[in-house]
Amino acid sequence: MSMPVEGRVIDLMMSIPGGGDRPAYEWIKPMLMDEESRNQFRMPAQYMFKDIPDVSDEEDYIAYTLEQMDRFNIRKAMLNVGSFGGLNETAVRRHPDRFFASYEANANGGMEEVRKIVRLHEEFDIKAVTASPAMICPPVPVNDKKWYPIYAKLVELDLPFCPCMGIPGPRLPFQPQKVELLDEVLWFFPELKVVTRHGCEPWTDVAWKLMLKYPNLYYMTSAFAPKHYPKDIIHFANTRGSDKVMYAGYFPMGLSLERIFREMTDVPLREEVWDKFLYRNAARVFKLD
Repeated sequence: MSMPVEGRVIDLMMSIPGGGDRPAYEWIKPMLMDEESRNQFRMPAQYMFKDIPDVSDEEDYIAYTLEQMDRFNIRKAMLNVGSFGGLNETAVRRHPDRFFASYEANANGGMEEVRKIVRLHEEFDIKAVTASPAMICPPVPVNDKKWYPIYAKLVELDLPFCPCMGIPGPRLPFQPQKVELLDEVLWFFPELKVVTRHGCEPWTDVAWKLMLKYPNLYYMTSAFAPKHYPKDIIHFANTRGSDKVMYAGYFPMGLSLERIFREMTDVPLREEVWDKFLYRNAARVFKLD
């Protein structure tokens, strides 16, 4: 069944363009070893993406983003704050009806990181904490006990944890993001909602098996063009996982909204799954309604 033309959408990964691309990735740079990644790419996984959006001449980047959202019926979008998001923070403050906040955590920060999560929750009403376990310096696997104080606080605040899982796009070792590592976390923290980012490839079979096993595990499609959505994840969404899989984009980091929604029409989701995938699952898990 094709995507409904007027289907409402929540986008779980977006950023306000403007201010240059490279500064947003400076935190990854200590882990990058090759010259191309360190000094030539606009973004660390540039080799994987064609036609990265170039939005460099708009007078008002927030207004431009809202126009793009309206074109594709995106009702709300999640923006990172507190790490590298000046315009993101402005957008969340000005348009709380359209944007909601998340924070990219670093488990190396100890209790100060826990306190920062609390501060941002009070200031921005953040709806999630995200993470890139293979990209922080030093890397921290998702089952490392450095994460446990953060997990405990997220349970207390009832906030989802959204880690990148699977082989990272940037040229970094993948061990901290092996999907099997979530098994321990989900077992020990049954109240912690975990929503994986960035595909879980090549271990998508482990991802959907763990989603069957644990009611607190979910999956978002961030950083994937729809024609590359893993087939077993789409099959899972069409069957026992219709409440587990949700849409996330990658604008402007690597994908245009125009490309995403052009390709979305060919995703073979069942009619009754579309609204869950595009809107209802995210609204429920991130408490947006």
